[in-house]
Amino acid sequence: MSQAESDAVYQHGSLIKTPKQLIVTISLSFAIPIAVIVLLVSYVTRDLAPPPGTDGLAPQAVAARIAPVGKVEIRDASNAAEAKSGEQVFAAMCTACHTPGVANAPKLGDSAGWSPRLATGYPALLNSALKGKGAMLAQGGGDFSDFEIGRAVVYMANKSGGKLEEPKAPAK
Repeated sequence: MSQAESDAVYQHGSLIKTPKQLIVTISLSFAIPIAVIVLLVSYVTRDLAPPPGTDGLAPQAVAARIAPVGKVEIRDASNAAEAKSGEQVFAAMCTACHTPGVANAPKLGDSAGWSPRLATGYPALLNSALKGKGAMLAQGGGDFSDFEIGRAVVYMANKSGGKLEEPKAPAK
């Protein structure tokens, strides 16, 4: 190979001719991909951050997001002072069907609709409320105690022409 040929090969053989160029090339070969990855990650995750000016990271908002889904509440069923009244239970549960008369439920205050039911007596009415009857679901073991359901039965019956006595609180 002649000198001219070797000069031609050297000219086209490598772009890196000095150690300084080698160091710059190696540094950029690491820095550029890392910069591209950082930019891509910030582009992809920018929608996940709450917009400026929101209270998404406020302590109250964080506490609401990590709050437990449910809780256990232990009540003394024999404490009559802690038990809900018949009117409160009616307003919370019974009014949905017994105010408009849904699925043949006797309306509150409708003495004609309640008179055949009142004739069966309090134990039968309470049994129907606790175990369910027709389209009415069983209320026993739900959010209210049997004593509270009994109070609601007496409340509805007495508002509809009945003369039932308030049930006695269960013994401790």
